[in-house]
Amino acid sequence: MSRFLLVVPPPAEHINPLAGVAAELERRGHQVAWCGPAEQIRALTDTDPEIHDCPPRAGGGPSRPPTLTGPAAFRFRWEQFHLPLAESMAPRVEQAVRAFAPDLVVSDQHALAGALVAERLGVPCATSASTSAELVDPPAELPEMSAWLTDRLDELRGRIGDPRSTHDPRFSPYGILAFTSRELLGDAELPWERVHLVGPVIAERPEDPDFPWDDLDPDRALVFVSLGTANTDAGRRFLTETVRALVRLEDRVQGVFADPGGQLGGLPAGMLVRSHVPRLDLLSRAKAVISDSGHNTVAESLWHGLPLVLAPIRDDQPVVAAQVVAAGAGIRLHVGRVGAPHIAEALTTVLDDAEGHRTAAAAIGRTLRAGGGQHTAATHLERLAAQTAPATPSR
Repeated sequence: MSRFLLVVPPPAEHINPLAGVAAELERRGHQVAWCGPAEQIRALTDTDPEIHDCPPRAGGGPSRPPTLTGPAAFRFRWEQFHLPLAESMAPRVEQAVRAFAPDLVVSDQHALAGALVAERLGVPCATSASTSAELVDPPAELPEMSAWLTDRLDELRGRIGDPRSTHDPRFSPYGILAFTSRELLGDAELPWERVHLVGPVIAERPEDPDFPWDDLDPDRALVFVSLGTANTDAGRRFLTETVRALVRLEDRVQGVFADPGGQLGGLPAGMLVRSHVPRLDLLSRAKAVISDSGHNTVAESLWHGLPLVLAPIRDDQPVVAAQVVAAGAGIRLHVGRVGAPHIAEALTTVLDDAEGHRTAAAAIGRTLRAGGGQHTAATHLERLAAQTAPATPSR
């Protein structure tokens, strides 16, 4: 049996996919330990795992202005979050590697300390790509940003990694687990041949015994609304307009809102809002999803064959939204300009089976399910743990 160390950053969307993979590895008899934010890891796993704690920065780091988008948001995110996070995590990751002695490190793309410390210590490391956006290299469309990021990653490697290495630390030479499918990625060229498209991880998650299931109306279409955890301030207006849109359709639609940022106050009768929801259970009952295009929500929705209304804000979200629209499984709206009438119209359209969005979503769902999720991912990791020297990726 093998030993796997999973290295993750704080956001839940980076932890959830690997939580299911970890459970599958443990079911097969392997030993799994984590390095990351202990409180969040425990909240997202059913077991009591070994955790080498890397607590998030007090206050979560600097706050991004809601109006910051595009290249400026990309640079801010790397300068203020990903790069400082790698520096702060590096000592804890090294301690974890030395204490746990893993056969394989599995590092999230944005927990760069995992990849860089592992290469310095000579331990094989695979990449977990919790979003498909960087697989299609969106910074390549902005050469200056791409060159800027390459320089920053080289500098970071000089401080915490092995300066002799030359590959991009976001793309392991041993292999990359990508929780998506080729049909959703379209014709996009992947970084190299060892990208394993396994689809989303649909596994058991901690239950929410307090969710008011009896308040769901079986005579109305359930619409799940989520703007994730990273852009709550920027999405406040859109959430408010979405409430108004659902009021227009209240005779046939019931909205359930995931609102971790507490942006919504009291809702009209018949709608539900919770800071945390049993997302997979809700998706199994829903007819459509309104989302900011966060990758996990999109992939899990499509896995269930649900069409989407998307309002991307920044980061990877515009890329993910474009993938969904190109595949015919959703409609994209402009988060800063759209009003309740447009949201209601878009939702009515995707709920109409004759428009084809549900058919496209169901087709993508079949390919996502065929990826095998945590089962296929665990098999790849088992093989990698026993592998010899890595190859060299193309970027």
